[in-house]
Amino acid sequence: MRGGLALKRAMDVAISGALLVVLSPFLAAIGLAVKATSPGPAFYGVDWVGQGGRRFRGYKFRTMGVGADQQEAALQAQNEMNGPAFKMENDPRITPLGRFLRRYSLDELPQLWSVLKGDLSLVGPRPPRTHEYAQFTPFQMGKMAVKPGITCLWQVEGRHRISDFDDWVRLDVRYIETWSLWLDVKILFRTAGVVLRGTGV
Repeated sequence: MRGGLALKRAMDVAISGALLVVLSPFLAAIGLAVKATSPGPAFYGVDWVGQGGRRFRGYKFRTMGVGADQQEAALQAQNEMNGPAFKMENDPRITPLGRFLRRYSLDELPQLWSVLKGDLSLVGPRPPRTHEYAQFTPFQMGKMAVKPGITCLWQVEGRHRISDFDDWVRLDVRYIETWSLWLDVKILFRTAGVVLRGTGV
C-alpha cells in the first residue's frame, strides 16, 4: 500500500505540474475573462477540510458575483443535496461566464496548484468546506480517511442523479475500500469524457 501511495503522489506531481505549465496561457485567459465580465477577483478562495480533519485553503476561478457567500443562508431552503453539502440547480448567484466554466469544470483548474502542493490528489473524495464538515455524522466522517481529490466516483457516476449526501459518501467509501492506482487512472479517463461532454456540473 505504501508503495502504491508513493506512485499515486508521483502521478499527482507529474500530471499537475505538466498541466500547469502547458495550460498557463489558457489559465491566464480565463482569469482575465472572469475579471472582465464581472466585478471582483479572478479567483475564489475556499476553506476546505482534508484527510484527518486538516484544514487548508484552495482556489477556484470565481463563478459567482461578489457577496455570493452572504446569500447562501437564504438559499439553503432550496438545497437539492440532502445533507450538509450545498448544491443548487440554477443557482442565481452564478454569472453567465461562471455557468460556462462550471459546465466544463474549467473553474476547477486552479486546484492543480493544490495537487502540486500536496493538499489535494487528482483523484479522491471531494473535500468538504469547513462548515459542511462541522455537520458530518460519524458515517460521513469515513470519507476523510484519505487525501481528498479534484475528481472522484461521484463526479463520473452521475452526480446529477445522486441527491442524497449519504449516497455520495457511499461512493467515496467504495473508492477508499477498493482503491488501486489503476482505479485512479480509470477515473481520470472517465473524468476527461465528462468534461468534454460538458456534463461535469
